[in-house]
Amino acid sequence: MASNYRLSDPESVPSPALLFFKDVIGRNIQRMIERAGGPSRLRPHCKTHKTREIVQLQLAAGVTKHKCATIAEAEMLAGVGVPDVLLAYPLVGPNCARLAKLVAQFPATSFATIADHARGVQQLSDALSAAGRRVPVLLDIDVGQHRTGVPPGDAAVALYEQIGRANGLVPGGLHVYDGHNHQESLVDRRVAVTGFFEQVLTLRDVLHKKGLPVPRLVLGGTPTFPVYAELTATFTDCELSPGTCVLNDHGYGSKFRDLCDLEPAALLLTRVVSRPTATRVTFDLGYKAVASDPPAGKRLVLLDFPPHEPVLHNEEHYVVECAEADRYVPGDVAYALPTHICPTSALHRFAQVVVEGRVVDQWEIVARDRMLTI
Repeated sequence: MASNYRLSDPESVPSPALLFFKDVIGRNIQRMIERAGGPSRLRPHCKTHKTREIVQLQLAAGVTKHKCATIAEAEMLAGVGVPDVLLAYPLVGPNCARLAKLVAQFPATSFATIADHARGVQQLSDALSAAGRRVPVLLDIDVGQHRTGVPPGDAAVALYEQIGRANGLVPGGLHVYDGHNHQESLVDRRVAVTGFFEQVLTLRDVLHKKGLPVPRLVLGGTPTFPVYAELTATFTDCELSPGTCVLNDHGYGSKFRDLCDLEPAALLLTRVVSRPTATRVTFDLGYKAVASDPPAGKRLVLLDFPPHEPVLHNEEHYVVECAEADRYVPGDVAYALPTHICPTSALHRFAQVVVEGRVVDQWEIVARDRMLTI
């Protein structure tokens, strides 16, 4: 582990703790901008960090368009002055009225959202028109993940036309997220994206011919970020929406060599709490401190630790089998790189901010909550 990741005074930090390395975050932001071809081409997703201060660093770098998945995240973004926020999640039920309240509370921010079903469009229309508001709605396009969205084709055209007719709504463009594309090879990811991207462009052209505005295409996530950056380098209506790469993690960092210029900017500080057998070490790094969505045994990487085998992971304990366990005693500090940083961030109320080996600040993971004030 590089020495710049070590704390000079770890004894001042209770564990388990989430550490953000501010200088590394700054470098990652600049590399995202360089890859995208300029800050105006970026719409980074804040779900990775949910933190005001990282948004402020992005704003200072010229990134004015941002993406989120919850109304709490949207409120956080607007609260720090983001001028353009896309709530990229299908809103239904009471959340439609919450969006109307959000629009009213932050008039300096332009909000947009997505939809993929006629009923969702109608519920948005009812809530926004009742509040006297108008919001751009992007059509969510399903290009193979089958999580949300409608495939490009006649049904997509009809739904976009409904958005155009609906009170309180404005056609906002197309939202294309291909979260199923995790091919390790950049060549394979490029082949996968080009296999459907022409259909998206054809849909855009059909909508234009019908007189419907398609002001933007919001494209991809972190794995396909490099592909869309290449494919749309000359486009003026495309925005790239990576999230993870601002902090990076082991899951993406170990898989995508083409993203190796992005550095890990978030670690976990943990301590040995027990030596239950001669060959076992127990850390205070349960799955309430590190995301449990990867399979057990693959949720983190212990840095600078002898060869070991994870054998148990509970709410507050992480247990490994290690032939050199006798080197460790309770209280010893270790550092871990999470496999999936986005849900890991949400498990912590605060991140300890590190510069040159020292904790210099504490940032609240404010949008880990589902509701702030709205």
